[in-house]
Amino acid sequence: MEIKDLPYKQREIQIARAASYKEEKMKKEERMTRETYYLTVLEAVRQRSTCDRGKAGAIIVKEGRIITTGYVGAPTGMPHCEDNGHLIEFHSPEPGFSPGLTKHCIRTVHAELNAILQAADFGISIRGATMYCTMFPCFECAKAIVNVGIKEIIAVHLYQTQQWGILLFREVGLPYRILNQEKLY
Repeated sequence: MEIKDLPYKQREIQIARAASYKEEKMKKEERMTRETYYLTVLEAVRQRSTCDRGKAGAIIVKEGRIITTGYVGAPTGMPHCEDNGHLIEFHSPEPGFSPGLTKHCIRTVHAELNAILQAADFGISIRGATMYCTMFPCFECAKAIVNVGIKEIIAVHLYQTQQWGILLFREVGLPYRILNQEKLY
């Protein structure tokens, strides 16, 4: 039986159900993607950073779930940059450049390493996971990422000294994406 053959009241109910179904379907289509969700959470994590020279965050995702988060901050129990100022060291920004070209705050633990350490602290395996990070990992973080078996890196921005990390990831075959080619700091 078609809608047109139904009594008037039943037609109204059927039409209302169809409209409601269509609205629900449209709502589902407007749902944010998992990657947008992860990047939104990443931005919130980044806001917890305690060093204004490199506010960055990292999240580790495994099997569609956020497993750990990390942000730039001093080691537990130590004073933060926002409280006691920065400890600055000079670094070469890319392979082949002379040292002393960029300032690097060494008071803090990087977001990527903090996310890895949080997993270790809670006994959670992150082998095979994906890491989302505000900035492309530095060489030290890249080495840790390789050793714990993270399978993919998604970075929002470049970092001032990311070239060594890029070379390492290429050498070991670890895929990465950089969403925005601008350097954040």
